[in-house]
Amino acid sequence: MGGRIILADPRGFCAGVDRAILTVRTILASSRRDDGRPPVYVRRQIVHNRHVVEDLARQGAVFVEELADIPQEDVDAGVPVVFSAHGVSPEVQRQAKARGMRIVDATCPLVSKVHREVQRFVREGYEIVYIGHHGHDEAVGVIGEAPGHVHLVDGPADLDALDFPSSQRLVLLTQTTLSVDETADLSAAIRNRFPWIEEPPSSDICYATQNRQTAVKAVARRSDAVVIVGSANSSNSVRLMEVARQEMAGRGEARRIDDAGELRRAWFEGVSTVGVSSGASVPDELVAGVVRVLGEWGYDHVEHAGGVRETMHFVMPSQLRGRGSRGDRSAADCEPPARTAA
Repeated sequence: MGGRIILADPRGFCAGVDRAILTVRTILASSRRDDGRPPVYVRRQIVHNRHVVEDLARQGAVFVEELADIPQEDVDAGVPVVFSAHGVSPEVQRQAKARGMRIVDATCPLVSKVHREVQRFVREGYEIVYIGHHGHDEAVGVIGEAPGHVHLVDGPADLDALDFPSSQRLVLLTQTTLSVDETADLSAAIRNRFPWIEEPPSSDICYATQNRQTAVKAVARRSDAVVIVGSANSSNSVRLMEVARQEMAGRGEARRIDDAGELRRAWFEGVSTVGVSSGASVPDELVAGVVRVLGEWGYDHVEHAGGVRETMHFVMPSQLRGRGSRGDRSAADCEPPARTAA
């Protein structure tokens, strides 16, 4: 009898990632430039996946770290500039406006929701305690909404450095790509330190992050080894690997890889069941490549675990309506995700 693969469901693209990638592809497909200029610039990685970025670059997209890297003559010629799914600060928006850039904003609507929360709470006199990762593009953009009022907490040391009087209104917000599980201890510590702190009516946690972590737990419980497909700078992919390791509790190893080319046969000696999942910015063909290689090594029986069926859908940015968009509602509108097992 051959070995077994257990695929996590759901895995791979979430609605925000799908929308961001489709945004760039739509511009590339509709570009008719004959002046030798790039069809589109993208500030930072559109999503945190090396293969996605390289594929879009091969099609003509030019990725830059900062807006200053874009020649003014290209701006004047109307070359569009896409903001990534992680969002940007108001300062970046101001820079773009000052230079007359043609902006297409592919910020995930769930991230935009947090930006709006920051604006609202600061107007109402709150200080904001924000759970997130230092240096992550999403956190940088959110903090940039009100740098003097958004206080990043990435661990106990950051929390220890905060001090507010009980008369100060406080609210707790969270980076969307974290999960309820991974923020639970820190959230509890924050509430213990500042028992009067408030929370917004709905959670900032991304449905996709939580669903993928729940599914990988189910996979890890039934596996002798787990492979997570995703790039090293993808926080949700790295966290999937950590969740799998915690769930396996030393019974086996969980590893993160960019693609099947990084698999090593020695990892699977004595392993009868391999669990496989992928981060929210990973194309399914990369997972298919891993399954194919494992099949060649004798893991020829594939099962699925998890079971939450996702129906979340975001329409295209307003700047692209009518150019391959999927609807005419506001970009912040979405359909609620189904929470029932498939």
